[in-house]
Amino acid sequence: MSLNKNSMMNPKAYLSEKLFQDDIEKVPTRNGYGEGLVLAGEENEQVVVLCADLTESTRSEAFQKKFPERFIQVGVAEQNMASLAAGMALAGKVPFISSYAAFSPGRNNEQIRTTIAINNTNVKIAGAHAGVSVGPDGATHQALEDMALMRVMPRMNVIYPCDAIEAKKATLSAARMKGPVYLRFARAGTPQFTTEKTPFQIGKAEVFQEGKDVTIVACGPLVYEALCAAQELEQQNISVEVINNHTIKPLDADTILRSLKKTKALVTVEEHQIAGGMGSAVVEMLAQRFPVPVEMIGVKDRFGESGEPSELLDAFGLSCPHIMQAVQRVLKRKS
Repeated sequence: MSLNKNSMMNPKAYLSEKLFQDDIEKVPTRNGYGEGLVLAGEENEQVVVLCADLTESTRSEAFQKKFPERFIQVGVAEQNMASLAAGMALAGKVPFISSYAAFSPGRNNEQIRTTIAINNTNVKIAGAHAGVSVGPDGATHQALEDMALMRVMPRMNVIYPCDAIEAKKATLSAARMKGPVYLRFARAGTPQFTTEKTPFQIGKAEVFQEGKDVTIVACGPLVYEALCAAQELEQQNISVEVINNHTIKPLDADTILRSLKKTKALVTVEEHQIAGGMGSAVVEMLAQRFPVPVEMIGVKDRFGESGEPSELLDAFGLSCPHIMQAVQRVLKRKS
């Protein structure tokens, strides 16, 4: 697909020229975290990184190699890692703690609550290998409840980047801001469809495609699936607006409301439990301010299972065809 780079009114002008092409590069979002850590470390010597024996998997190794004196290998001790980071933050450091999301914030939720959130410490929590697309590792390693845990945590910011480039930006932005942040990353390679020029700001959702019939609000790598669904639906004369809602908390209510006052129908898309996730945050806001018909794409009260990432996305109803069906359902309910 050829994009009009000169049309700055067209949100797609900020996206990759290879959008929807078969040879689009696929890169794990965790790679962007590793690159962002190095940039943050170069910018601020107070940045330190702690890891729970998953240095290569979380891509913390890039920071370890560049700044070995500022890297702490805690071992398989996620609770200790959270508490150590809180103390370091109170001493003026900017700690990033890295593990799988199933273990951090899964295993150390109480320490995050007590030592990080209650004290409003400047700790950044990186949860890698989130969602069912972790693949063969199965249910124990497929965190599907982590955003819900962090979203209800007072003072916690929650960010789920859509691709590796945005993950790099999110990591650097998290290092620059004050206060606790949860960053969520995927394991598998996913389409890298934003560019260095694509806007990114914590707390500011971005309209990636304009439309008038229905709004899709998505987060994480499934933003690409949402864009693919919108592209297919154009062939059916259905005009879809796609919003990349990378910041789950604080929620950008203004951008979402502006879109829905135009389209008056919503589909939310996330690789997470529907209960307590990004879609829940959006619907809670709309219930008070602008109720509209809603369909929610996400995991429906079940645990993950082993399989190839693409197979699991389809089996759990998270892929492009399922998003298209949700759009068609919500349009039937639109007044």
